[in-house]
Formats: sequence, C-alpha cells, structure tokens
Amino acid sequence: MRRLFPALMAVPALVPALAWAAPANGIGLDDAINNAFKPVADAVSWLVFHPVPIGFGASLPFVVLWLIVAALFCTFYFSFINLRGFAQGFRLIRGDFSRPGDTGEVSQFQALATALSGTVGLGNIAGVAIAISIGGPGATFWMIVAGLLGMSSKFAECTLGVKYRRVNADGSISGGPMYYLSRGIAEHRPKLKPLGAGLAVLFAICCIGGSLGAGNMFQANQTFQQMLNISGGQASWLAGKGWMFGLLMAALVAVVIIGGIRSIARVTGKLVPLMAVLYFLCSAYIIIADIGNVMPALRAIVAGAFTPEAGYGGFIGVLIQGFRRAAFSNEAGVGSAAIAHSAARTREPASEGLVALWEPFIDTVVICTLTALVIVITGMYQVEGVGDGVRLTSMAYASVLTWFPYLLAVSVFLFAFSTMLAWSYYGEKAACYLFGESRTVSLGYKLLFCLFVVIGASSNLGVVMDFSDAMILVMSVPNLIGIYLLAPVIKRELNGYLARLRSGEARNYRRQPATT
Repeated sequence: MRRLFPALMAVPALVPALAWAAPANGIGLDDAINNAFKPVADAVSWLVFHPVPIGFGASLPFVVLWLIVAALFCTFYFSFINLRGFAQGFRLIRGDFSRPGDTGEVSQFQALATALSGTVGLGNIAGVAIAISIGGPGATFWMIVAGLLGMSSKFAECTLGVKYRRVNADGSISGGPMYYLSRGIAEHRPKLKPLGAGLAVLFAICCIGGSLGAGNMFQANQTFQQMLNISGGQASWLAGKGWMFGLLMAALVAVVIIGGIRSIARVTGKLVPLMAVLYFLCSAYIIIADIGNVMPALRAIVAGAFTPEAGYGGFIGVLIQGFRRAAFSNEAGVGSAAIAHSAARTREPASEGLVALWEPFIDTVVICTLTALVIVITGMYQVEGVGDGVRLTSMAYASVLTWFPYLLAVSVFLFAFSTMLAWSYYGEKAACYLFGESRTVSLGYKLLFCLFVVIGASSNLGVVMDFSDAMILVMSVPNLIGIYLLAPVIKRELNGYLARLRSGEARNYRRQPATT
C-alpha cells in the first residue's frame, strides 16, 4: 500500500505529455496518438520485414530466416538438448537441485514464471488468430515446429545469461545478452571485443524498443479491444477512450514494477500458473465437447502446412506466418528471457538453460496449439467479418461458451498485465546498461513504460503489430551473433554440468535432503 499512492499519483501526470497530440480539428485523442505514431511504426517494420527473394518467386523476411537457421543450429550443435534436457529441466523447476545460499535474487521457478509471463501473453491469443486468419490452419503446424526448435535457442541464451551475469554491490543481479555480448565475447574472443561491445549496445537499444512495443503497447491495445468488445463495441462508452483505459492499466503496472524483480517475481509466480490453468481448462472443455471434429482439425492443420490454399502464396507464405507468430510469442532467439533467468539462484549456468527450454514448450507447443485447435474446430476463421486478433479468438470460444468473452476479458487482462511486468524489467535492465545503474535511470524508464501503456491502448492494431513485431525480432540479430560466437562456451558448460549430475556432485536435495 505504501507504493500505491505515489504510483497512482504519478501516472495521471502523464496525460499532459499527450496533450500535444490533440489537434484543433476535433478528432479524438486516440486518433491523434495513432496518427502521430504510424510513420514511426511503418519505418521500423519496413526495415525489419523487407522481403528478401529466395527463389521460385517467393521471398522471406531476413529476420525470420535468421531465427529458423539459429534454432536449427542450436538443436543440432547441442545434440537435441530440447529433447534430452526436458526431464532434467522439470526436476530443476520443481526445486530438486535448489542449493541454499546460491547467488541470485529469485528461485529457478520464479525466474521461469517471470520469463513465461513475458511470453505467455496475447501472442498466444491474438497472435495465433492472426496467423490462422492470414495463413490458414497450416500456420499452426509451423508454429509448433518453431516452438520445438526454439527450445534449443532458449537453452543457449539463458545458459549464457547466468554465466556472464553481474552481481551488483547491493546484491541485485544484472544480466542478459548485453552482458554476455560484451563480457563473454571479450573473454572468449578478445580480438572481437569492440564487436561485442557494439552488439551489446545495439541489443540494449532494441530491447528498450521491444519492451515498449511487444511487451507493452500490443498488450495494452488488445486488452482494451477485448474490453471494448464485451461492453458493446463502437456503441460502448469506452469507444474512443483507449487513453483512459490505458491510464488505469498503467497505474496498476506501476504499483508492481516499482518493487523491482522480487516484486515482479512474487506476482508472476502466482499469476502465471493461475492464468495458464484457467485458459487450459476452457480450451480443453471446448475441444472435448467437440471431440468428433478434433481429427479433422488436425488433418486440416497438417495438410494446410504443405498444401495451403493457392490464394496466399503457397508453402513459404504459411511457413513465414507460423514462424513469425511463434517467434513473437515465445521469443526464442530474441534474448529477452535471459535477462530474467540471470537473476535465478543457481551456480550452474547450464541448469538455468535447462529450466528455460520449457518456455517455448509451454508457450507455443501447449498454449498456442490449444488456441489454434479451438479456432480451427469451431471454423470461426472461415466466417466473414469476424476480424482478426483477439476478437477472432473470442468469437471462436464464444461459439461454444456464450459467456466466454467475459472470461476471456479476464484472461486477456491477466496475460497482458503479467507480460508488461516482465518486459518492464527487461527494458529497465537495458536502460541501466546504457545509462548506468542508478535509481534515476530506473525510475525514468518505468515512467516512460507507463506512458507507452497509454499510447498502446489508444493506437490501431495494425500500427501496434508492425512496430511490435519489428522491435522484438530485431533483438535477435545481435543476440544470435553472440550465440554463434559463444557456442563452444555453452557446450563446455553443458557437458560439465551433465558430468557433475552423473557423478552426484550436482546434488539432488529431494533424494538427499540437507542434514544441516
């Protein structure tokens, strides 16, 4: 409660910062904000998604190809760690190997929950709907493939995050790609030290942009849209008042993020399991209730992955949609999760990598697939005029559970809120890397983050999606260069950890409880 009053007082003070956007011709503040932001979003999106010809009349955005190749590399180079490390990752999450007194700010489960809160968000609800509405059911297949491969990328980046993290004088942790790009490359490849420093700065800048876009604006935008839908659409009193909803949401975010990673971890550790179970139960009910259509839906997903309708652009087009939406959802290869996992209490970098590889599995293979199955089973993606994004998902679920849009509104809010909490921490750490660890930098970034909540709620989906996709995916460029350069370091950490597991040096405290 002591944090509540200053947070609530600070957020309304952001309104004057938006006043310049209200033109004299009488259009609403929402439209003014959208018109001012659109040129920026268009420019960034063009830069990242500019098509590169790959032959046969098809083209592929460079950043999508970049992520696919890196996920394949990590999967083969680390000998399918996404499969063979799965069971040990679960034991670590359960706390079997938690050693009292290890360096870190949060438990390995809390680190996973925080990172998951940044990925299990509206990409799982709105992003899946967008992929299917554009690429058809086949896009789901490629989302699942991308999720499985992305488990290996996530392992690699989070292992490095712990290995090269920095322990500050006050005991707090600073980590993530900024640190392993600068410190890791300087240590492992001294001749490339200037390159590592430059990549670290580039990543930090992109991370701030990603936190304000995908981790903030997109979440606020789709939450407001769902609230608008259930309150009457354009006839609702909320119509044209996205800025007002944004102010309220910004205040709630401010209350939590002022407390830092420990406060964020406490909230996400409770929110993530709750919202995941809630969403799973609703999805499972619809799937079981229409069990006869499950096999036809699965056949449509597999068939659509390889023989999509001719109108969209064939196999390459569907693959692009699947991988693009999966990358936006689980962020494997982007490097963001490494910032949260760096704060975990562990002395074994590879152990945190094994914990982290569960993220794409939970996020994409499980939750995104549930959403996709419901959309395909109900056939709502084929209905004209339904729309895309969260509205399509809402209508698909509502076709079976008429009251679901209200429950979805709660789920959307929880998903978006938890995602904002995680990304506020990512962006804050990136800002502190660029401008120095200080209370002034930290507070300044948090206020900026809250301002962008208001902007996101006031903008159109197209503008927000273009900016969000671009900023979050461009983070993968410097991050994956670091993964390639430091891959031998990751392999040594993994092999050493597995050897200590086999010898019993890495102690399982569930089997051998501490006696003191």
